[in-house]
Amino acid sequence: MWPRIDGLRVLELGTPGALRTRLTDLTLAGEKTATAGLLPLDYHAEGEEVEHVGERLVLVGDSGERVAEIEITRVELSPFAAVTWEFAQAEGEGFRSVEHWREAHRRYWKGEGYEVDDSSTVVCLWFRVVDQEVGRRSSGDT
Repeated sequence: MWPRIDGLRVLELGTPGALRTRLTDLTLAGEKTATAGLLPLDYHAEGEEVEHVGERLVLVGDSGERVAEIEITRVELSPFAAVTWEFAQAEGEGFRSVEHWREAHRRYWKGEGYEVDDSSTVVCLWFRVVDQEVGRRSSGDT
């Protein structure tokens, strides 16, 4: 089961450390508006349901601190081989092509102990930041 903060499910991007910090910063800057999960690894194994449009989640930083609240704006379940370029771009991580996205995600999930094949179900989530914690806002947001 995923942790909860103020009754909302928690969203942790990537793995702790530099990757989570980078992905969180991209999200807070508005460059990352989507993220991917694997249905069997991230949902079934955790006993969690897939997010739904309108659901709010607490985005946490590297130390597990609340940095923002996000709202899910779109949800798609897709075979790994059918994930679109539109989604890869929305992830905001500088992928050069959907093939580059697939290569990076295959490597990431393998590092998490899960071999991805073309039929593996990817949960594609689009979101928007609805509230940032004051300490995380850039000076241009005041």
